[in-house]
Amino acid sequence: MDRKNLEVSIVVPLLNEQDNITPLYEQITQTLAGKYSYEILFIDDGSTDNSFTILTELHKSVPKVRVIRFRKNFGQTAALSAGFAHAYGDIIVAIDADLQNDPADIPRMIAKLNEGFD
Repeated sequence: MDRKNLEVSIVVPLLNEQDNITPLYEQITQTLAGKYSYEILFIDDGSTDNSFTILTELHKSVPKVRVIRFRKNFGQTAALSAGFAHAYGDIIVAIDADLQNDPADIPRMIAKLNEGFD
């Protein structure tokens, strides 16, 4: 993955979201693949379920996926801050891991940014 030319970084803070990680990853990939150069940066905010194990396996098989793990729960603000600090994309999109945000909205948001909105 060429970090210098990434268009989009998707920052995903999560806590105990083992059942949502794979579906969210698949939705993001379906939405962005072939349209943008991107990375997905998951921030595990001290999960006590199998979230980190799933993220580790995903990272091993998908170079676009990066993982930050907090040793304990520090909260969503800290997780987002860490994600923003470690993102390489020109555009950073924050999305919740609970599947309440639709990744299909990302290209429309990017289109608005390209129109000059911020």
